[in-house]
Formats: sequence, C-alpha cells, structure tokens
Amino acid sequence: MSTTTAIKNDIADSKLAAEGKKRIEWAARNMPVLAQIKERFAKEKPFAGIRIAACMHVTTETANLMLALKAGGAELALCASNPLSTQDDTAAALVHEFGISVFARNAVDRDGYYRHLNSALDIKPQLVFDDGCDLVNVLHTTRTELLDGVMAGCEETTTGVIRLSQMAKDGALKFPMIAVNDTDTKHMFDNRYGTGQSTFDAIFRSTNTLVAGKIVVVAGFGYCGKGVAERAKGLGAEVIVTEIDPTKALDALMQGFRVMPMTQAAAIGDVFITVTGNRDVLRDEHFKQMKDGAILANSGHFDIEIDVAWLEKNAKQKNAKMRYQTDEYVMADGRRILLIAEGRLANLGAAEGHPASVMDMSFSDQALTAEWLLKAGKDLPAGLHNVPVSIDKDVARLKLESMGSSLDVLTPAQELYLNSWEHGS
Repeated sequence: MSTTTAIKNDIADSKLAAEGKKRIEWAARNMPVLAQIKERFAKEKPFAGIRIAACMHVTTETANLMLALKAGGAELALCASNPLSTQDDTAAALVHEFGISVFARNAVDRDGYYRHLNSALDIKPQLVFDDGCDLVNVLHTTRTELLDGVMAGCEETTTGVIRLSQMAKDGALKFPMIAVNDTDTKHMFDNRYGTGQSTFDAIFRSTNTLVAGKIVVVAGFGYCGKGVAERAKGLGAEVIVTEIDPTKALDALMQGFRVMPMTQAAAIGDVFITVTGNRDVLRDEHFKQMKDGAILANSGHFDIEIDVAWLEKNAKQKNAKMRYQTDEYVMADGRRILLIAEGRLANLGAAEGHPASVMDMSFSDQALTAEWLLKAGKDLPAGLHNVPVSIDKDVARLKLESMGSSLDVLTPAQELYLNSWEHGS
C-alpha cells in the first residue's frame, strides 16, 4: 500500500521506503506473539479514535509495534528516542508504505531531536509511549497545555523508569505511567539477552576486535549488565564488574566475575561497557589510567554515562570515524582511546539493536498494556505503576508456544496443596 504525501512527517529519504518495507516484513517473521495480537486488534479495533504519540527507537521491530496499534485503529505519531538508532529506510516505509506519521532522521542534531518530539506531540495524544522519558519530560515542561488530554503512558527503558520514579516521588508526574521495562518478559529477556548480544554486535562491527583473551569491564550488574557480562564470558573474555549495590556486586562475584571499583579496573581493562543509567560512569580519572587502544561502549540509554565532553576537550587529537562508528581520541601522552557511537547507545548506534525475537515479547507487553490502559487508565492515580502480572504471563505463555514448547499442568491434588494451609509436610 503506497500512501500520499499528506501524512505528516520529517524523514531523510522517501526513496528508501521499499527497502524499509522488506526489512520490516523480515522482522515480523520473528515476532509471532505480536502478530497474534495484531490479528486480534484488527478484528476488535480497541484503539479506534485513540491518538498515540511514541518516542522510541525507529527500527524494524518498533515498526511492527506501530503496525499492530494501527491495525487496532490508533492514530499514531512516532519520533526517535535516539538520533543514531533511527533506520531511515524504516522511517520511510512507515510513512509511504503504511501511512504512519514519523519524525525521525538518523544523526539529527539536538534541535532537530526536540523539534521531532514536539511534532509527535502535536497529535494531542491520549496515550504516550516513551523510551527514556524525554517525551514525558517535554509534556511536563514546555507542552503542559497537552497534559489534561493524556490518559496514561508506557515507559520501556530502565533509564526512563529511574526518571519517572523521581518525578513520581517529587509529585511532578501528572498522569499514570506504566513501567513496561520492569515486566519479567521485558527485563529478563530484552535487557539481558538482547543487550548482551547486540552490544557485542556493535563492538564487532565497529572495531573488529577479538574479545577472547581481553579484559572486559562491565559497569553495572542489573539485567543489562548481567547479559553483557555473560556474553563476554562466553566469548572468552576475563570479566570485571563494577557496582555500587552490594547485593548485585555479590551476585557478580558468585557468578565468577571479578568485582572492583572503576578506579582500579580502568588501568587493566581492554573493553569498557557502561550499562548503569547514571552519568559520568567513565570520566577523567578513569581515562587518565586507561591502556592504549582501550575501547569504550555505552549501552545505557543516554549519552552521559561516558564523559565524552572531557575527551573532546582534553584529547590532543580526534580522528573521527577511524572505522564505522568509531572515533579515536589521542591523549597528550600518545595513548589512544576508541569511542563507539559517540557514547550513545552502542547496540543501536553501531548495530541493529536487539533481535526481533526478543523484541517480540517487549512490544507485546507494550501493546497489551496500552489496551489495558484504555479500561484501567481513568481509574489509576498519577504516578508510576507496574504492568498487570496476567499480561506478563500471557506474553510468556504465547512466546513459549511459538517456540514449540508447553507447560506442565498441576493435578487437582497439587492445586489443593498449594492453596491450603491445612496439609502437613
């Protein structure tokens, strides 16, 4: 289906639409759970008359979520949550093949990024989808006239949940937001297996380095950090974990990883990967100790985990794009530090992000939560809320079935035992 140019958009190249359509369809083959949801949405039209603004990574997987929502009757406006993750062919296909408003260009500057956020909000959304809380932030700062019309929203990243938690704590959040990121079928799979694989995909594409035999330093041991550390170990690396949480640090130690402060790890690491959701995780005191040729990659959501501004200011020379998405900073003493994807999300800026089969669960969570919000949203107080457990379990069950596996079933005696306190041991 080819659409007219009446669809509002700001994309890089409309001629890429046909190629984007093929790649969207390729991703759909590995998203069977979302496909089932899309089929039901097309029949029931739960989003008829509902406007949704989404600030997300504009990738083929996100495109399939948008198509499921459109099948359900939604009017959509999509903008990018990260300038380097935007796939221009995907954006073009969504506009010209599928009739969805998209405001996204790869490598857009800061002004363009915020212009796109505001363009998506011009739809006057009733629901919002966010990756990192920037859309919600704009709504609460410069587009407050739209707040009364927003019923609720979903947040899909750890960083966004951290920001929303603080907004809720301060009483600043004016409508309910659902922490889709915190569902088991999201963080246990997307964050762990998706981030782990796609981060090293980015490192391989950018540097062609051999990980085996290297010392890989992983900053943060949440689900993303676990996935990165596990993949690094599987590739033959020695892994060091840095943490501020004693429980997570102990977990890392008992899984066989070395644990130490970054001030110690900086001098011995070969590859550094930040996945904390915080700022300045790698900074001047660490850069000054690093080996010649140290590789830095960030797989946390925003480009503040690595203090790129310090490198820009203090390096005696910058060799931009020495390789694909790799900048080389030459220090005063001749040491070279390699930075992937400008310190932005490496797995999306220098690779294609998570595999579609993983995003199948995350976006199914998102789609079903949005549907649930149409009924529950008006009764939820402003603040941060969890996805209903029933949605999470439904997605897990459907994914399991799509992979050819099935569950055991309790016998009546087992059901009685689990639901009674009267039976002894």
